[in-house]
Formats: sequence, structure tokens, C-alpha cells
Amino acid sequence: MSTASDAADPSAPRRPQVQKINADDVYAALRAGWEDFRATSRFGLFFGGVYAAVGILLFLLLWLLEQPLWIVPFAFAFPLIGPFAAIGLYEVSRRRETGAPLTWSDVLGVVWNERNRQIPSMAFIVLALFLLWMWVASMLVILFLGRMSGAVYSNLDALLATGNGIMLLVVGGLVGGLIAFLLFALTAVSLPLLLDRDVDYVTAMTVSLQAVTDNPHAMLHWAWIVVALLFVGMLPMFLGLIVALPVLGHATWHIYRKVIAPQA
Repeated sequence: MSTASDAADPSAPRRPQVQKINADDVYAALRAGWEDFRATSRFGLFFGGVYAAVGILLFLLLWLLEQPLWIVPFAFAFPLIGPFAAIGLYEVSRRRETGAPLTWSDVLGVVWNERNRQIPSMAFIVLALFLLWMWVASMLVILFLGRMSGAVYSNLDALLATGNGIMLLVVGGLVGGLIAFLLFALTAVSLPLLLDRDVDYVTAMTVSLQAVTDNPHAMLHWAWIVVALLFVGMLPMFLGLIVALPVLGHATWHIYRKVIAPQA
């Protein structure tokens, strides 16, 4: 339905319309993402490699600083930057879909030009949620481990041998999961939408949230696929992300195409 402002300004972009999808559409998008990766693997391996390298460096930094306790909240927080790491992959899928040239200069040029559009504003939202999670994690550590010796903080085996340590992991996992799902709902299709159409980041987030609430069964399927592939990819020292990220990034583009109606 058009609004009064749309009537006053016919050139104003219309709000993207959300369509109904099902679990079969999700798996079809995942297969299409795999095909995109196979057909353009040089781009996928590049973006996936950069993402994995950042994860490895941050993990080693925490280990060298003898802060293994923070590896767990880091493991929850690291996937939050995945949608941003995949922006180049959305562009690759878009170009493959339309038959546009697939060159490094074109793909990286589009990614670089996004710095002047709405995606940096989305990045601040993600950063705020990331900082919120790290603050909550620090409060939980104080709450559950405040009186424990310093040896427990630097020894995960000792941590897991205590009741408070187990409760910290359980409560922290639940809270981290809620924050992660909120971010998933806000970014499920918002970044491909910002890349593809001239909308503001608030509209993109609200449309993404509507896409999740209008398609809860299908989007929960997609959320579990994303979580499973990212965390499995993180287990072998982040190396699995070299493949997991590009497949998920390409599939996200196809989810966006299925859940957002084409422009008139």
C-alpha cells in the first residue's frame, strides 16, 4: 500500500514487499549458493580466506594474552561480522544472476563504494550489539566467577570443573543466543537489500525483521543452517570458514531474492 508521502513524491522508492517462503525455498537457496561458489570459487575463497584469517588472528591474540575465558564469548560474537564479510559475495551472485562482468575491479569497486552509502550505518548497529554482548559477558563473569582464583580464569578445564563455570556457560549461551538471533533477524536480508536497492538502513532492518516474522518456520531453518555451518567451520581453527562463508553469503543473496518481491 502506498503512503501519502509516496503519493506526494512519485519518485520516492517504495518499501520492499515481503513474500511468503517455505523450508524448500531455503534449501533451494542453499543449493544455489553452492553452485555460485563452485562457479566463482576464486572470489569465495578470497573473501572466506580473509574472514578466516581475522578469526585466527583474534583467537591467537586471546591465547597469547592468556585469556582463554574470553574465547567462548568471542566464538559467539565472531559470526556477527559474517554478513558484512559477505558483501562482496552478494555482489558476485548479483552479477552472475544478471550476466554482468565478474572482474576483481568491478566486485571490489562495488564493495569499496558501499562506504558512502547505508551499510556503514548498519555496521554501527552490529558494533553496538557486539559491545552489548561483550558487556553482558563481562557482567556474567563477575556474577558467576567474581570470587574465584585467577587460575580458573586462565584454565578452561578448571572452569568447566566448577558449578559456577558451567552455569556461566549455560546462561551466557542463552543470552548470547538471544542477542545473536536479534541480529540475525535485523540482517537476514537487509544487507543484500541495501546493496541492491536505494533504501535507508532503518527500512532495510525493518523489512528484514518482517521477513523473519512473516516466515518464522523457513527463517528458523535458515538460522540453524547459518549457525551450524559457521560453528562447524570455526572448529578446525577457523579454516572451514574459507568455504562456509562464501556458500552462506551466496545463499543469503538467493534467500533475499525469494523473500523480497521484485521491483515493479
